Amino acid sequence: MKPMNEEHLAVLRRHMVEMIAIHTDLASEELGKAALDERVMAAMRRVPRHLFVPASVAPYAYQDMPLPIGFDKTVSQPFIVALMTDLLAPQPHEAVLEIGTGLGYQTAILAELAGQVWSVEIIEEFVSRAEALLQELGLSNVGIRVGDGSRGWPEHAPFDKILVTAAAEQTPPAFLKQLKPGGRLVLPLGSKEAQFLTVIDKDAEGQLETRKLIPVRFSWLETA
Repeated sequence: MKPMNEEHLAVLRRHMVEMIAIHTDLASEELGKAALDERVMAAMRRVPRHLFVPASVAPYAYQDMPLPIGFDKTVSQPFIVALMTDLLAPQPHEAVLEIGTGLGYQTAILAELAGQVWSVEIIEEFVSRAEALLQELGLSNVGIRVGDGSRGWPEHAPFDKILVTAAAEQTPPAFLKQLKPGGRLVLPLGSKEAQFLTVIDKDAEGQLETRKLIPVRFSWLETA
């Protein structure tokens, strides 16, 4: 059988986005919305997920499922990537902090929508691969460093938005400190057995409002 070409892959990406739309509609009661922002859906249609996973699982890249990327880590299922991005609502003038770069798929989606993305990854081997992939796609508004994500990235703080792709029992204090007034933080919170996708808004006075949405399962936020 001949390999898939770009046209085939583009069709599969469109199907993936259609599945995300169905999933969102089915979960509309829990989410409080029946559709995700069209800017997010357009970014999901553009970014080639098959490049951000190992070749052995690339044929499954456009199915709505998490995929292994090595070091016992996974790239989240497309629905969760789209939902977290939608909840974060990154804007073209905003600086976003991402915790947990992995191979850079979620990073690429954020880079399509935000002004600047700063991303922290604890696994050194992921960083060079993610940088190369993002460069290949012409996404120059991303900075990545190796480090303990729970400390954020104080040199570039404060951030308009913060997205965390690893779970913690409590929100690390650095995230709340580095979030601008009027900013938003999206992360999975809870125990290893039960985590919820959580949205934390910080108002102009620095007061926090927390919303728990749907149950999720993420790998644990590693600290150095």
